[in-house]
Amino acid sequence: MSIPPPPGPHQPQGPYQPPQQYPQGPYGPPSYPQQHGPQSSYGPYQPWAQGYSPYNQPAPVNGLAITSLVFGVLCCLPGVGLLLGLIALRQIGRRGERGKGLAIAGSVLSGLGLAVWVLMLATGGASSFWEGVKEGARHGASSSLVKGECFDAPGGSLGGETYDVDRVPCSGEHDGEVFASFRLKDGDYPGDDPVSGTADKRCYGLQDAYAMDGWAVPDDVDVYYLTPTEDSWSAGDREVTCVFGSVTEGGNLTGSLRNDETVLDPDQVAYLKAAHVLNAALATAPDTEYVEDDLPGHKQWAGRVSAALAEQARMLRGNEWSAGTVGKITALAGDLDRARAEWAKAAEAKDLDAFYRHYDAGLGLLDPKKAVPARGALGLETTPPADEKRDGGSDGSGSGSGGALAV
Repeated sequence: MSIPPPPGPHQPQGPYQPPQQYPQGPYGPPSYPQQHGPQSSYGPYQPWAQGYSPYNQPAPVNGLAITSLVFGVLCCLPGVGLLLGLIALRQIGRRGERGKGLAIAGSVLSGLGLAVWVLMLATGGASSFWEGVKEGARHGASSSLVKGECFDAPGGSLGGETYDVDRVPCSGEHDGEVFASFRLKDGDYPGDDPVSGTADKRCYGLQDAYAMDGWAVPDDVDVYYLTPTEDSWSAGDREVTCVFGSVTEGGNLTGSLRNDETVLDPDQVAYLKAAHVLNAALATAPDTEYVEDDLPGHKQWAGRVSAALAEQARMLRGNEWSAGTVGKITALAGDLDRARAEWAKAAEAKDLDAFYRHYDAGLGLLDPKKAVPARGALGLETTPPADEKRDGGSDGSGSGSGGALAV
């Protein structure tokens, strides 16, 4: 009786098997089947089963199974998750890898997600959802506000950055009132300063269309604006929202400042449109601090004011006023004619002294108090704005410091 040697690292344990005998065939000695792998004197044996190692390491987890589950949970690409799950199941069966449960779960979740997407596409829900997402990212706080609405800003401040504001009734206290909006041109983000500069110029130019009677705007009210930030610009935000707000620390607005064709009568609108012709010309004065720094520029400005005064008087005389108003309008038109003559002489002045002489006379004839009788007859505000806030003129409606609220 012989005892087989103990199994080594390449020999499996098991009962001793005697050599197999093969009968001799009729045509010669017996043939033996060809054997592969390690041989021993005790007979052939099969190699180690798949997955075995001297350290008993488990089979690896299939990577596609994990990826399929991730896509299934996130529902971001359900079609891809389903395809990866099916491929993972085939690989697991062929390679003996682990992760079958992960692949099945990923396939099921991805399949459900794909079914939901197909249903949304069929009903138009996906398009509406995506448009809603884009609109929210694109406009943020500014898109939630429209002309004529009032709101409270976070912390009550109309400066800095915000991503949301709260609508409130204009009849009560509020931080801001929207009077206009416009879109900036597409392209790369132009930078904070260019965006603010464009908003400043455009918003001040749009305020008169909403608050036609500048005298009715309180002295502590100025123009602010909500503008895109660099981040919201990348999401498609191009909207600038123009807002009235108080320049007083902790100040609020009460009641709507809107006075346009929607709330004014035809005579009031006709009067204010004529006044705006002059206001627009007065606002084109040269930026130099002193007339002597740019006398030619000031003479050209005086010419524009003279032409505006002629147009204003023509518009006032061309409207059919009520019986109680016509006399006061006629008197105001006469003052405008006399003022026009002085501004025309200032435009033709030969020297600085002559310019100042006619300029001072013309400006005196544009004293806002001269417009009070006509305004009273029309039912408009009769208290002129404070000189330090307004630019002047028969119905001046200038602008102050203002500010920007970015979104």
